Amino acid sequence: MPGMKFEAFAARTHEKMQEVLMDPTASGPAIHYYMIRGGKKKRNITIWESGQVGGEYIKTYGHYHVGDLDETYWIVQGEGIALLQKMVVENGEPQPDKIEEFKVVKVKAGDSVYMPTGFGHLVVNTGKEWLVTVDDSPVEGAGDSASMPGHADYEMVKRMRGFAYYVVEKNGVPTLVPNKLYKEVRTTDFGGMPVAE
Repeated sequence: MPGMKFEAFAARTHEKMQEVLMDPTASGPAIHYYMIRGGKKKRNITIWESGQVGGEYIKTYGHYHVGDLDETYWIVQGEGIALLQKMVVENGEPQPDKIEEFKVVKVKAGDSVYMPTGFGHLVVNTGKEWLVTVDDSPVEGAGDSASMPGHADYEMVKRMRGFAYYVVEKNGVPTLVPNKLYKEVRTTDFGGMPVAE
């Protein structure tokens, strides 16, 4: 609508997150995480709830960037895990069920993590307090949405019900569990995390 202003605040509801959870029937908090979007100039702030949903740690929805776009996250509070994955491209088309490279980066307050061009990413809160990050993703302007920004492709993640691995608590520690909808994951760097089959 003409004259419509950009609303900087958005929240990701449990209902929306069910699309990408390991167990979509598990109960969880009404809101999984909160987003305040300021764009390149003011930066963006994301705040994750702590806890789990059906054993899976609270996470962001996950997305791939549209176009040639990289991003940096600075961790202000808490601890967590960033998951990065790059789709296989066949005949010029990305294949959502085939991953060229999957990478895990453990993060804590004071760290930063770089999301290169072409890598989908999500961040998981594995701590007992809020996880708070600041990032430099370009979300701004009345034509953009704080909740589902135009530069981000969420559809490929939704189609696969999440990333190639879920992060769950097993024996008291964060553990990776493969998402069986993926046909192939070619190279992996699990960052020292245990993997359960």
